[in-house]
Amino acid sequence: MSDAKKNDGCLICGSPVITREQPAKTECAFCRETFTDTAVCINGHYVCNDCCKHPGAAVIRNICTRTKSKNPVSLAVIMMNSPAIYMHGADHHAIIAAALLAAYKNCGGEVDLNTAVDEAIRRGSAVPYGICAAAGTSGGAVSAGIFYSIVAKTDPLSIKEWGEGNLLVSQCLYKIGSAGGPRCCKRCTFFSLETAAAFIAKHFGVQLEMPEKIRCGYMERNVDCNKEHCPYYPGITE
Repeated sequence: MSDAKKNDGCLICGSPVITREQPAKTECAFCRETFTDTAVCINGHYVCNDCCKHPGAAVIRNICTRTKSKNPVSLAVIMMNSPAIYMHGADHHAIIAAALLAAYKNCGGEVDLNTAVDEAIRRGSAVPYGICAAAGTSGGAVSAGIFYSIVAKTDPLSIKEWGEGNLLVSQCLYKIGSAGGPRCCKRCTFFSLETAAAFIAKHFGVQLEMPEKIRCGYMERNVDCNKEHCPYYPGITE
């Protein structure tokens, strides 16, 4: 993976993790369970061992099950800004679905959010890293389909839902494919969220809050950035 992930730093703020002389009871910032441990970040953040084993999932679950935000783009950015999330990586295959689920719920959509986010993480984790090159399809588009299939309760024998889920994925793929390469998980995330928001309004009657214009803030982290050739590059003017 091309990004320098801070594996030895705090998964909340990226600061150094220190060892206290004496163990103390501390609440995990992600799962909210209390543990006795000596490790803590210099800013007081603590992440338990279980959450450290799957940091991306812990970040996604923590943010999306507790937020009041109705904006899936801002939610995705909060998750992608975490030191636990690579610039490019398979966590995005769950981030998109989870952000859509949380925003959908907060905008009045009917869904059991905790269960749905866990399912989005489970299904997103089944979409492998590098699928964009290995299978000619974007995991970001698949993640939008994961959102739809969870909300619509799609199964292999569904008729309307089976078709609509594929249509959503195809619309995301058209946007992503039209932009060309090289791959960029942030660009695919933004394309998928914009496309899904319009699809949700049309097919579910739920209007998500969306920014007037998405401006990417990840250029410095992406050595392969397409710069002015990307519609989310800040240098582009209307």
